[in-house]
This record gives sequence, structure tokens and C-alpha cells, in this order.
Amino acid sequence: MERLTFEYAATKSVPKRAYVGVVGSGDLEVLLEPLEDKKAYVTVRTRFDGFEQIWKDILDRFFENNDIAAKIEINDFGATPGMVSMRLLQALEVSQDDKTQR
Repeated sequence: MERLTFEYAATKSVPKRAYVGVVGSGDLEVLLEPLEDKKAYVTVRTRFDGFEQIWKDILDRFFENNDIAAKIEINDFGATPGMVSMRLLQALEVSQDDKTQR
């Protein structure tokens, strides 16, 4: 089990908390909370060791396109990079949705 942490500069706040996904076979969950800081803090807990560079690449790409200030927790159980990107975008969408919390 590995725990990774990342930090990114940010300028845009997200309006509310979001929770998407489920920790289970081949999936992951993303918990996103708004922050007043002009930073994003990401914690990844994954059952696989040795993939820090891949996580960094995925998160770098996400934050290049989504300049959000948030605390993000990712609990991984073997998700592919595509699934990680999808869940991050899904959490961002839910945090900006007035009507539902998924």
C-alpha cells in the first residue's frame, strides 16, 4: 500500500464537496472538498507501489486543464489512468452541479 501526496497552485474555487466512485475491483473513489487556499492538495492511497510517476503525470494533466483549489483524496484499487481521469472530471462536475450530489 502506498500513500502519495501532491500539491498544485490554483486560482479557482469549487463551490461544494463531491464524492464519486467506489473502492472496489478495478475502480477508485474521489473525494473533493473546496479550499480557500490558492492551492490544490491531493492524497492518493493505492494498493500498488511504484507508480508515483504515472500518478504525477495524470494529475499534472488534470491540473493543467482544471485550475481548482481543493483538497482531493483518491482511494485506488487498481483503476486505469483513463478511469482516474474520468473520476476526477466527474468529481469536478458534481462539485459544480446545483441539483445533485452523486
